[in-house]
Formats: sequence, C-alpha cells, structure tokens
Amino acid sequence: MILIDDPFFYLLAIPSVLIYGMSKGGLGGATGAISVPLMALAVDPIQAAVILLPIICVMDIHTMVLFRGSFDRPVLKIILPAAVVGIGFGSLLLGSVDVAYIKLLLGVIAISFCLHHWFSLKVKHSTKEDRFSGYFWGVVAGFTSTHVHAGGPPISIYLLPKNFDKVILVGTLAIFFGVANFIKLIPYTFLGQFNSVNLWTSLALMPLAPIGVSVGHWLLKNGSQKVLYRLIYIVLFCSGVKLAFDALISLGPFS
Repeated sequence: MILIDDPFFYLLAIPSVLIYGMSKGGLGGATGAISVPLMALAVDPIQAAVILLPIICVMDIHTMVLFRGSFDRPVLKIILPAAVVGIGFGSLLLGSVDVAYIKLLLGVIAISFCLHHWFSLKVKHSTKEDRFSGYFWGVVAGFTSTHVHAGGPPISIYLLPKNFDKVILVGTLAIFFGVANFIKLIPYTFLGQFNSVNLWTSLALMPLAPIGVSVGHWLLKNGSQKVLYRLIYIVLFCSGVKLAFDALISLGPFS
C-alpha cells in the first residue's frame, strides 16, 4: 500500500472531505468549492482534484439515494447537457491551463453574483433568456468542475434565483453533480491521473464521505429554508474570495 504520508496533507484533506460531503448533503454545491484550494496548500491542485474525485463519486451515490424524486426535471434537462459540453472542453485543456486563472475567474464570478443579489433589484428573465442562462452556467460549471471540482458557484448562480424549496434545490444539485462527476471519471482515467498513490489516498479518506453527507443532510432537514439560502450565499461569497485570493497569490509577485 502506497499513499501520501505527509501529516500536513491529512490535516487539510480531512476537513476538506467533510466539508465537501456536507455541501453534498445539504449546504449547497458552492460550499465544496473550497475543498480543492484547501488541499492544494499541501499538494498540486490537479492531484488534489484526482484524489477527491472517487470520494466525491461515493458521496454522489449517497446523495442521489437520499434525494431520489426530489429534483427539478426541466432544469436538469437544460443544465446537464450543457455540463457535458463543459466537461468535454475542460478535459481537452486539463493540465494545460494554469489553475490560478480558473480560480480567479470563478472567484470574480461568485463575488459579483453575491454582491448583485444583495444590493440590486431582482429582474425576472424571459423563458428564452432563462434557458440561455442555464446553458451558459451549465457549461461553465462543467468546465470548472473538471479542473478544480468547483462547479458549485457557477451552477448556484443559475439555480439560487429560482428560490426552489430547499430539498428540491439540494436534490437538483445532487443529481446534476452525480451525473457530471461520474462522466469526469472517463477523461481522468484516459489522462492517466489515477495512479496507485492517488487511489490509495482516496481509499484512506473514503470513510469520511458518508459522515460529511449525513451531517449536511441533518442540517438541511432541521434548518429553515431562509437560513439555508442565506448561508449558501454567504458561503458562495466566501468561496469566491478564497478562490480569487489564492489565484492572486499564485499569479502575483509573491508566487
């Protein structure tokens, strides 16, 4: 058995996996956006993404069972095909694009969206505009999810303004990312990312997956919808700040 033996890595990886699981179970997809950047403080971002992917797939099986029947089918018909396009595009560029640029773009988008939500008047879009918005953010979510498992912020930008019931919101996210993450296994495998070290490390962290999902699901069931939405927006904003900060540190004079 060969796996990462750096204690500092596990100091970061254990909370990262638990946080990602909680995001799957009920805190919203944006929460998990901090997991790869947090793990990337100890290992390469691509390696962090590779280690997380099998764990995330186990989480997805759990959440799709928990939320079976609790999702918005018309929305999924828009965003899932778009995500497949984004995953395909992201796979072609996997490893050839500086992750810092992706983090910076994602961070700016997430911060801007939250500021617009908090300080602007709500504008109702036509059905055609809404469909185009769904295709756009679906592609962006597929792309960013492929590189840093951070598809939560862009897809949240499309879903949050719809004000779904909290269970429908998280259930829709569960189905969306469940399908997307299993598709991502294909390019990751073909690109040779799953070596023995990464797979054994994933296996060592795997028992944390159901724990994180269960905690998140408990919070969803026992919390108010208003508080949940408020929390998701706050986490989305903090995730955006974290992603942008990490990117600027990497690209700036202190890198």
